[in-house]
Amino acid sequence: MSDSEIKDMNPTNTPEDTSDDLFLEDTAVDAPTVGELDLADRNAFRRAGRRTTIHSEDVSDGFEVEYRKLRIERVILVGVWTHGTAAEIDATMNELAALAETAGAEVVEMLYQRRDKPDAGTYIGSGKVDELREIVHATEADTVICDGELNPGQLVALENALNTKVIDRTMLILDIFAQHAKSKEGKAQVSLAQMEYLITRVRGWGGNLSRQAGGRAGSNGGVGLRGPGETKIEADRRRLRADMARLRKELAGMKMSRDIKAQRRRESTIPQVAIAGYTNAGKSSLINAMTGAGVLVEDALFATLDPTTRRAELADGRAVVFTDTVGFVRHLPTQLVEAFKSTLEEVLAADLMLHVVDGSDPFPLKQIEAVNAVIADIVKETGQQAPPEIIVVNKIDAANPLVLAEVRHALSNHNVVFVSAKTGEGIPELEARVELFLNSLDEHLYLMIPFSRGDLVASIHEKGTVLEKSYTDEGTQLEVRMPAAAATELRQFAVDPASF
Repeated sequence: MSDSEIKDMNPTNTPEDTSDDLFLEDTAVDAPTVGELDLADRNAFRRAGRRTTIHSEDVSDGFEVEYRKLRIERVILVGVWTHGTAAEIDATMNELAALAETAGAEVVEMLYQRRDKPDAGTYIGSGKVDELREIVHATEADTVICDGELNPGQLVALENALNTKVIDRTMLILDIFAQHAKSKEGKAQVSLAQMEYLITRVRGWGGNLSRQAGGRAGSNGGVGLRGPGETKIEADRRRLRADMARLRKELAGMKMSRDIKAQRRRESTIPQVAIAGYTNAGKSSLINAMTGAGVLVEDALFATLDPTTRRAELADGRAVVFTDTVGFVRHLPTQLVEAFKSTLEEVLAADLMLHVVDGSDPFPLKQIEAVNAVIADIVKETGQQAPPEIIVVNKIDAANPLVLAEVRHALSNHNVVFVSAKTGEGIPELEARVELFLNSLDEHLYLMIPFSRGDLVASIHEKGTVLEKSYTDEGTQLEVRMPAAAATELRQFAVDPASF
């Protein structure tokens, strides 16, 4: 895609903006050959078109006073375009902007540069750092967020050069998790993930934080303070290691309690259905549409961090337990995967997984790849097998028909249902698919239950599906489908089907 085409896609690129020759150079060039990047692409930052978080019309009346009193953090997003199309990098930058807004920031500028790979020293190269410093000063931005994981050297180099706070995608996601965690276990998991990430990035601000207590006369130590001492950074790391050990111990105790509850659910023989998928794909909305549970629904990334379990009944009267899990995202930090491993194991322990995909996303197939990658990591880490899945393409009421056609073609060999949790379209078909799958796991039994065991009849209605029911002088005749675990105690009442 040429520079002029990219500029035409930018709604903010008005004629008045053409004076800004840092980014909007009109360089019409031929398409580069495979493996070759055009020099003009290398030498230019580009703006990704997107509305800002706060508009002038929003700042009015009482809100204007509050805005002046509590100014929202202004951020600049910076990315590196190493592969893919311009539409893909725009989608990636827009997702980063959504993450920043979820964290409570105002996005004032979105820039990306085309490179073979991120610069090892400063992520975007020394020349672009100088340009970025001018933009930070002009926009009065408080923070620069890079779309990638910065190593400690890159982080320090950028902060020193820009004279402002710099964070990366991982730190941003960790911050969102810290804001949204509600339960004690969720908060502990997020804290552990933050500490694991920060322990290699602890650094001092100013010389006083890196001086040792001991030294020769005239140093910062003096009489009575000579010795090897301990730097401020070393003390910080020691405290972090102690806190991490404490949190791991607390989480181990919490996991034991959750394992007991999970064991009770498994012993109940009620089928378990886990709802997993990309963040903000509509998992909570789907569980509400199927169960009427009233789970929190919010148009924000990572609105659900703590697993939510709800019991519901299918159309045939069978009881099912649905579990709403934390959402995944592209490049989910490994620290979060490790910290939430015990929570994500809920997905592997289920009888069926509903893999929810945002059909309104420009690239829903990329979402599927990201979720499958995280699940593969959990499977590798735990040694468990992933359950069978039904791919649920949600939000079809807001989806592009061409994108849906592409998804239908790509997933033609998968078990896929297209639904809208908002309008209810496709929900009956999804419930029928779930019922059909659970029926395939059942045993088909013909039973004669004595009238004295009415409790068993009630249990059969709760745990299984009654296909036929009649009464005789000996008791209640039932043709049923039951989960294998529940059928074990009923085999003593089995009779010949010919007697029906």
